[in-house]
Amino acid sequence: MAFTVAVSVPDTIYQTLIKTASQTGQPIEAVAAEWLRLGAQHRVHDPLEAFIGAFDSGGTPWADNHDSYLGQTHNIQPDQVQN
Repeated sequence: MAFTVAVSVPDTIYQTLIKTASQTGQPIEAVAAEWLRLGAQHRVHDPLEAFIGAFDSGGTPWADNHDSYLGQTHNIQPDQVQN
């Protein structure tokens, strides 16, 4: 079963769709549908998903300190943050 979906895309993506459709001789809708299919397929069938969280990276406690790390990256001091 097929469904119709209306999607707003940025100009850069639209231009790439037009270019790809022109190069392949396919309608722009067919190119967009194929891109969506491939993106969804990759997301559903991620071959590395089974390994997420399986190993201790020995990395920093990003989940606990992400606000602090982002503040350091953007040179934001705690007293500059508005709640």
